[in-house]
Amino acid sequence: QVQLVESGGGLVQAGDSLRLSCTASGRTSVIYTMGWFRQVLGKGREFLAAISRTKTNRYADSLKGRFTISGDNAKNTVYLQMNSLTPEDTAVYYCAATTAAPSFYAEDYGYWGQGTQVTVSS
Repeated sequence: QVQLVESGGGLVQAGDSLRLSCTASGRTSVIYTMGWFRQVLGKGREFLAAISRTKTNRYADSLKGRFTISGDNAKNTVYLQMNSLTPEDTAVYYCAATTAAPSFYAEDYGYWGQGTQVTVSS
């Protein structure tokens, strides 16, 4: 089994930056890709970014370069650097992992963290 634990969420002001972290434990050898999604109450999970062990990454076009994903294979940790935050970025942010290549689709990820709240005030 794989466990994912996110950290780094919180309350920030519009224009601020925030870095989220996600560390995997357990059978980490099965993980090939880790990614980030977010969810607003009443809506589905929105893909943000993903990165593979070979550093292949994918981003949602809607981010317009504001978010950057990076990973540390030795620490089984992935980061999401978020810049120029706006109130529209307010959501619960989830870390996810898969044994496959980076995907835009939540259903392709078999492992999920509990989520961390990010709130951006105007």
